[in-house]
Amino acid sequence: MSDKKYALVTGGTRGLGKATALAFAKEGVSVAITGRDETLLKSVCEEIKALNVDATYAAFDIKNKAEVKAGIAKIFTIFPQIDILVNNAGIAKFGTFMDMAEEDFFDIIQTNVMGMYYVTKEVLPQMIARNTGDIFNISSTAGLAGNATTSAYSASKFAVIGMSESLMKEVRKNNIRVSTLTPSTIASDMSKDLGLTDGNPDKVLQPEDFALLITDIWKMPRRALIKSAAIWSTNP
Repeated sequence: MSDKKYALVTGGTRGLGKATALAFAKEGVSVAITGRDETLLKSVCEEIKALNVDATYAAFDIKNKAEVKAGIAKIFTIFPQIDILVNNAGIAKFGTFMDMAEEDFFDIIQTNVMGMYYVTKEVLPQMIARNTGDIFNISSTAGLAGNATTSAYSASKFAVIGMSESLMKEVRKNNIRVSTLTPSTIASDMSKDLGLTDGNPDKVLQPEDFALLITDIWKMPRRALIKSAAIWSTNP
């Protein structure tokens, strides 16, 4: 059996997803990425291939079940398996409970929760069949404590933690490790766009810091399961 490893990173065209995809590539892992912008997907795949591993992509809207099924099926025509799944894709929007539009609230839940569910449902069966695998589900500190104006985002990230912990307990017997990550503010494109950080590398966590955490957890001996992990900046 080949020792070659294959990863799938959702939301892999920028921010945390791109940094994580490149970090795994530097570990010799072939990487598939997903996103909605095919031009960006192709560009990041070229960066991954420059690290001497295979790369592929699937363009789809993660909240669309049919698109997810077709996109993951496409990846499986190129990669024989997925050893590592990083459920990173997500969106955020803030507003008071009464002011946030219902469609925005729904969109956040559908993307951050159901999108993760759809992708995992397509990838998990082959992990169970091979009795091995690693799944990283990205939540947030907003999934540990709600705050004013974060009701939709916090609801989605609390749900991610609950779903992840339940899945972890279900598939441990299949030698599949499910880890839930709850990062504080990171200088991702999304955080900058939302005005949460100016991205100052001396004060704010960078996507590469987060990617290092994931790869380090993955490299733990198979007997070790990191149930959850949080990463914060030391100088906020």
